[in-house]
Amino acid sequence: MALSELRLLKNINEPGLATIEVYEKLGGYRAMRKALLEMEPEEVLHELEGSGLRGRGGAGFSMGKKASFIPKGRMDKYLCCNADESEPGTFKDRLLMQKNPHLLIEGIVIGAVAADANKAFIYIRGEYELQAEILERAVAEAYDRGYLGDRILGSEHSLSLVVHPGAGAYICGEETGLLDSLEGKRGNPRLKPPFPANQGLYQGPTLINNVETLCNAPLIIEHGADWFKSVGTEKSAGSKVVSVSGDVRRPGNYEIELGMRAGDIVYGLAGGPPEGRRVKCWFPGGSSAPVLTEADLDLGYDFETMAEAGSMLGSGAIIVVDDSMPIVSLALRLAEFYRHESCGKCTPCREGTNWTVKMLERIDYGEATPADLDVMADVQTNIIGNCLCVLGDSMAMPIGSMIEKFRPEFEAHIEEARLRHGGLPLRAHGGRADEAVGSHAA
Repeated sequence: MALSELRLLKNINEPGLATIEVYEKLGGYRAMRKALLEMEPEEVLHELEGSGLRGRGGAGFSMGKKASFIPKGRMDKYLCCNADESEPGTFKDRLLMQKNPHLLIEGIVIGAVAADANKAFIYIRGEYELQAEILERAVAEAYDRGYLGDRILGSEHSLSLVVHPGAGAYICGEETGLLDSLEGKRGNPRLKPPFPANQGLYQGPTLINNVETLCNAPLIIEHGADWFKSVGTEKSAGSKVVSVSGDVRRPGNYEIELGMRAGDIVYGLAGGPPEGRRVKCWFPGGSSAPVLTEADLDLGYDFETMAEAGSMLGSGAIIVVDDSMPIVSLALRLAEFYRHESCGKCTPCREGTNWTVKMLERIDYGEATPADLDVMADVQTNIIGNCLCVLGDSMAMPIGSMIEKFRPEFEAHIEEARLRHGGLPLRAHGGRADEAVGSHAA
């Protein structure tokens, strides 16, 4: 279903929305006042948990449940906003921070109330220089209004907020790599457990949420959990900002009701592929999601349905690939990206990404046989679930899905590349593939 009324993007094109005056004129900071002055922290937490709001950054874990894991008691507790939007194909958080920074700040205050956090950080992607400057101005305005700092609006809650630009590393989008980077260390993932809710930033309890997730908090507190759940599906409540890119006529950010038919997003909102082209495959949740095919566009776009189809909603970034793109070229470019961004801390990711690139290069250079596809698929299986973080999985899952769904094209590419580079065809003289390789080598 299409969303009858925009929620997160309702006033996104209002002139001057990034200023506190315009934001307040449109009702901004009302939800924060309600959370601080009319509700107990337990009520705020209960409302967020009851809304069914799931994380919009990739994992899809309940925001309220995550906040409930923060231990009680008097101690420094932290809230970290993950604004390191590095997933290829994802650009929704950039829009929210650039156009509506005070919505994020208000959401951070509400999230801090729910988690009883007194120190907050926005860890923003290093390349987002413009968005960081806008956020810095908005934070200064919020401090001037008394919306940040000691005893906000005369309440018992105090909160400091710092905007912290990263240095441009994909690995820092992983929550524990982000924490190490915030502490001034190299952004490497940590072994879990302990989880950040118990031992996070500076070894203190830490709530980590994505930009879009936190931006939903003011809407939930102002309108209520039932209002939030009035759209979406039973287990995927609310609306979702989806970034659509790739081979479509109208790329951009679209706010949709979760459960909407995927084809209505790709063809209806984004216009579909260029004339004369068809969808070859598409990534439902950024480049780390296993690819789906044109037939899967009839599925509903929500967390459960995407998982049942063998992929994931992830960050909510749909990348469309049309039938002009060779699957080997797509797989190689993707593997090269993850090899480059691997921190190298654990063996499956460090070695697995490199081996995958080398095997794809063998295919492209005409040096491979169909048996190499089995080896490459086996490498992906050995990466998944065996890394310190999900970066290795982020390459292995889509590459594995490409081999599974497009194996005939991989095999055809192997044959064509061998002939293109002067080798004998694999079926030469009716011999086996290894005989053809031996003849070529001789």
